[in-house]
Amino acid sequence: MSVIGITFGNTTSSIAVATPDGKVDVIANPDGDRSIPSALSYVGTDEYHGSQAESRLIRNPENTIVNFRDFIGKKFNDIKNDFSYGSKPKEVNGEICYEIKNDGKTEILSVNEVTKRHFKQLKLAAEDYIGKSIENVVLAVPTDFNDVQKQEITKISKDAGLNILQFINEPSAALLDHLSAEENRLSEDKIYVVADFGGIRSDAAVIAVRGGVLTILATSHEYGLGGDNLDQSLSEFFAKEFEKKNKIDPRTNQKSLSKLKAESIVVKKTLSNVQTSTCSIESLAEGIDFHTSINRLRYELTARDALSKMTGFVEKVITKAGLEPLDIDEVLLVGGSSHTPKLASNISYLFPKTTNIIAPSTDSKALNPSELVARGAALQASLIEQFDESEINESLQPIVVNTQHLSKSIGIKDAEGKFQPILVAETAYPIKKSIEVTNGDSSSVLIQLYEGIRKIKETVIEVEKDEDDSEEEDSDEEPEIEREAVYEAGDLLAEFSLKDLKPNSKLEVTVNITQNGVLHVSGRELKQGSIAVKGEVSSQ
Repeated sequence: MSVIGITFGNTTSSIAVATPDGKVDVIANPDGDRSIPSALSYVGTDEYHGSQAESRLIRNPENTIVNFRDFIGKKFNDIKNDFSYGSKPKEVNGEICYEIKNDGKTEILSVNEVTKRHFKQLKLAAEDYIGKSIENVVLAVPTDFNDVQKQEITKISKDAGLNILQFINEPSAALLDHLSAEENRLSEDKIYVVADFGGIRSDAAVIAVRGGVLTILATSHEYGLGGDNLDQSLSEFFAKEFEKKNKIDPRTNQKSLSKLKAESIVVKKTLSNVQTSTCSIESLAEGIDFHTSINRLRYELTARDALSKMTGFVEKVITKAGLEPLDIDEVLLVGGSSHTPKLASNISYLFPKTTNIIAPSTDSKALNPSELVARGAALQASLIEQFDESEINESLQPIVVNTQHLSKSIGIKDAEGKFQPILVAETAYPIKKSIEVTNGDSSSVLIQLYEGIRKIKETVIEVEKDEDDSEEEDSDEEPEIEREAVYEAGDLLAEFSLKDLKPNSKLEVTVNITQNGVLHVSGRELKQGSIAVKGEVSSQ
């Protein structure tokens, strides 16, 4: 049986499956949605799901449930913010529930029951697409999902007919898919920022890739920051324009607010692709229709506060990791808001030109940011599909999940006295790696292993001056400063000598760090036809 990957978000959910030829298909539900709204709505005895449920937020908001994912495994008193636009969560015996009223009858649905019904619909959509029964799934969750939430969602999924084989962190899933798009990307040692801008929250992670191992260095989460802020900016802009023309405030009516939000989402998506969009709302308030247009520049000015906060959010997670923007090789933007060109543009200003910003507006080859997490979960599903339960459980041990890694580089000094790393910072261990050096004319060498110290080198870029430019004019110009990270040898970790060497011999220096963090370093002279081991030393 196929194992699918699912990402379950507050705003939308996606399903994906890896095909036998190594490709990944993102599954559309019967309505044709690949990003399926995480929404349920009830009218009489009928249950609506996905976009059909979301569309009922205007006419039937009290019976339409959205934004419930983060409530799983929590008590009602744990809710700090209520971002729900539809049915409001209520307390029933301390639990988070929803009250659905239809035909004079009241039904109480717990958040677990709502999630179960949502998962059943996702399961049906996957089975309809694949054409056979689905039982197993790899589920992508935020990095701050705790054990209680994971246990609850495991029970819920089982009740819905889905067995969660493994959880995968959302940023790791997104990066896995990004790196798998091209061969050998996983073998490149780089540091990434994965910034996921959802509807009602933003999540980010700094991830080091060393030898194909993904190590999360820092994570950050901000609730109440996401695509809804962009929608709200547009809604407020349109509301003010309507009020100015008609002397009527549409914000006083819940139905009018829902109409404004629904149309603002459409306008936002349109402006991600073209420069101008129309806004057309039938009977916005007191029977008056509203028609206007807005260009991308006006939208960007209107939403500048939200866009600025999103940019600052990325900057914060880098600081939290103890790094600087110049340490980051690539920034991968994830989530629906990543389609907004101005967001990618603003974030690019944080980094040097050498840092790649991966988003639809900056990279024509970029995959759909709304589908990255589901695709990554499906890739992980294909990797573990043949494993038995004991092997999967072993892979979930803390020592595997919480990757041990070096906080500083380890290396030697070259002939010129410059630090030459053997293992770079954030390398996961256990690890064994070697480099080759030469001894020159000396018959013996002292091998010294150092810890690397990272420093920031600033270089003033000289600007070519025209002969016609006056000194006065030049003196007002700010000099351009280029910053780069450089490494120097710090504390001495270990040393040993290699003797009786032939001139200009090739020497191999090997660093081995065990699972327990014990450092072993050895050196040997590489001889044609044989290998002579000359020295070894260990250090804790």
